[in-house]
Amino acid sequence: MIKYFLIVNKQGQTRLSKYYEHVDINKHTLLETEVVKRCLSRSNEQCSFIEYKDFKLIHRQYAALFIVVGVDDTETEMAIYEFIHNSVEVLDEYFSRVSELDKMFNLDKVHIILDEMVCRIVETNRERILAPLLILYNDSSSSSHSLFARMI
Repeated sequence: MIKYFLIVNKQGQTRLSKYYEHVDINKHTLLETEVVKRCLSRSNEQCSFIEYKDFKLIHRQYAALFIVVGVDDTETEMAIYEFIHNSVEVLDEYFSRVSELDKMFNLDKVHIILDEMVCRIVETNRERILAPLLILYNDSSSSSHSLFARMI
């Protein structure tokens, strides 16, 4: 089971954190600091799978961003490693070449995409993952336009 999903830049600043298991808010910062420190200190030649406390860390670097997923012992490392890549491809498709700023200014959309992927981890089809988000944001923008048109 996925415990958390982190997106961190090279300076160690958390750009997105999504927890799928309750962690006290006071422990978030400590946990993220320890996890980021472990992942950022590793070289490219080292394995992307780390045993940490009672769970595994799987991380992957994309340009200046690191994606770190914490899982329990029941998850397969390679499946999560591919899940990370798939999530980056989905974000890339939605934001048209995703950047650190896209994630920071569209956290709600990134959270929706991650929830669609994690809650239905068997789903890897990008169109099916993005469909609810596209419907949600297209309907809201078209309804506001049609409301405005009716007022004129």
